[in-house]
Amino acid sequence: MSIFNKLSFKNQAFKLREHAILDATTTVLSSKGYDLMTMDDVAGAVGISKPSLYKHFKSKEELVGEALIRLLDGALEFIAGLDSSLNPVQKLEALLEWALRVRLEGGLPFLPSTSSHVRDMLMRNIKYMMKVLKLNRQLEACVKQGQEQGLLNAALPTDVILFSYYARTCDPAVEYLQKFSKMSTDEIVANMLKVCFQGLR
Repeated sequence: MSIFNKLSFKNQAFKLREHAILDATTTVLSSKGYDLMTMDDVAGAVGISKPSLYKHFKSKEELVGEALIRLLDGALEFIAGLDSSLNPVQKLEALLEWALRVRLEGGLPFLPSTSSHVRDMLMRNIKYMMKVLKLNRQLEACVKQGQEQGLLNAALPTDVILFSYYARTCDPAVEYLQKFSKMSTDEIVANMLKVCFQGLR
């Protein structure tokens, strides 16, 4: 084996471990939240030492930031892969369905909505903020197009629709339905989409 192949294998192993760390971070965040989560928790979940964890991420802030950046990348990739023939509301529905399914599988901690400390920390993360702004621009365009096409209430301010849409991704009703109802994941997602886009009337 050449030195280049050895280096390539080492880099691949490093990346695989990094993915495992981010997976564990998301799981721990979903169950414990940011304030209670520790680097020891994450290292234990991955099965590595804390010094090994610090070789990948220098702080809890950096670790959480990267986990949420990966989540935003997933959302952006999902939108980019949508059928171009879908109308703007169908695109919004598809993305919300994706987000709800990720969340029901424990992969979508709703940190910014629950902690001002986390919001402040993330706002200092330039890479995270750039991803947020990119996603927000795309979703805002969908909302405006939906209003122009008569698919969404044109009398409502765009921001009201947009932030109400964001709120659905962190609606605690999802957890309550998962824990206390007898509905399947598919049924929970379908009903949450109906509530969001058709209302209660």
